Amino acid sequence: MLEKSKQKNSFDKNKFIINNKISFPIVRIIDENNYQLGIYKIEDALKLAEEKNLDLVLINDKTEPPVVRIIDYGKFKFAQEKKSREAKKKQHQVTVKEIKMRYKIEDHDYQVRINQAIKFLKLGNKVKISLTFKGREIQYIDLAEKLIEKIIHSLSSLAEHEKVFDKEGKNIYIMLLPKKT
Repeated sequence: MLEKSKQKNSFDKNKFIINNKISFPIVRIIDENNYQLGIYKIEDALKLAEEKNLDLVLINDKTEPPVVRIIDYGKFKFAQEKKSREAKKKQHQVTVKEIKMRYKIEDHDYQVRINQAIKFLKLGNKVKISLTFKGREIQYIDLAEKLIEKIIHSLSSLAEHEKVFDKEGKNIYIMLLPKKT
């Protein structure tokens, strides 16, 4: 029976159980000043919150007895939403940008691709550089390895590579990660 009530009262970070919806018979109370008042019956806890014109909010239902706080629920909810918005602002989505080239690339084209990679790395994105082969060109894999080493050397100040390179069919690619500064 106790297991059912725990499942019923489990909650996620955005939904809190308040006041009469708390179904635990005994709770540990923390007041609005973060002082622990002790263990009370739920009826007494509700009366205490009502006397202070505040809400009784279930904070942690995993402990024995569950922890509730006497707080203004509106302010509490606003503070929680503000924290989640701030955390969301600080997140950065890392995307993988791909730059394709052939193993026999001319100098100017090579510089254009390197400049693209530099731009992507400065934005904090991962860069996947793919070297493609057509037909029997796959036999010149040693030239591709030299080109990859040249790319790594050119971007060594901005990027670090995960592996030397990977072969996938008639493609060779390398993943470059922006260096953490």
